[in-house]
Formats: sequence, C-alpha cells, structure tokens
Amino acid sequence: MGSGSSSLPPPPSTLPLIIEEFFIVVYEDPLVKKVRTPKKFADYLDGKEPAKVYLRAADCGPRLWTVEVLFDGQGRMYLDKGWEKFAIAHGVDFGWFVHFKYEGDDVLTVKVFDGTMCRRYYYSETKILMMVTTT
Repeated sequence: MGSGSSSLPPPPSTLPLIIEEFFIVVYEDPLVKKVRTPKKFADYLDGKEPAKVYLRAADCGPRLWTVEVLFDGQGRMYLDKGWEKFAIAHGVDFGWFVHFKYEGDDVLTVKVFDGTMCRRYYYSETKILMMVTTT
C-alpha cells in the first residue's frame, strides 16, 4: 500500500453530534405532569429551546399532541403540561419504554413499548374505519 491518503471515514469522536432519537424508561408515575428527557437531547437543542413540542404517535395519523417544555436552567429538559394527556391516551404505564424521534419543527414521533417489551400500535379513527369497512 502506498503512503497516500486513507479512504477510511473519520473516527466517530470527530463527527458532529446529532441527536435525533432517544428513549425514556417509565420509572415513575407516567401521569405526573413532567418527564425528563436525556441531557444529550437537551444539549442538542441548546440555543433553540422550544416552548412546546408536538408529539405524534407513530403510524397513528396526523394528530399532534401539544406538550409544553420546561428547561430548568441546569441543562435539563422536561416534557411538562400535555404529557399526562398523551400518556393517558396511550395507556403508558410503569416499566414501559417510550421512544422519541425528533422530526424537526419541534415534532417528536413517539413509539410506545409495553412491559412485555413489545411495541404498542395505535390506530387513528380513519384507519379503524378503513379496516372495518374492508373486512
């Protein structure tokens, strides 16, 4: 091999950090008013902290759940008012995993995994009507 430049990609530590996906494990009452996101995600939003985000259940149509965001001044971000409504509507419970994917424009697509570690699927009213009328 020659001593020319290498075609290997740069090591991961030199690449810019992009945090688009994260998950939380529900260790506390999911119906509390706020849930903390990972610090790396809060750091990723540094300088462009939204006052609210919009949660969309994956594969469940266009419905967006408005959730206020709280930053505590110590680098932590919380999903606050509105989170409990989303959690109730999706039956989130202790021990469940909730996966978030940041889509930009303050939208987070959410996938919920129950205590069996299996994904929960939710259907919009339109999808339910389509399934019923086609059977």
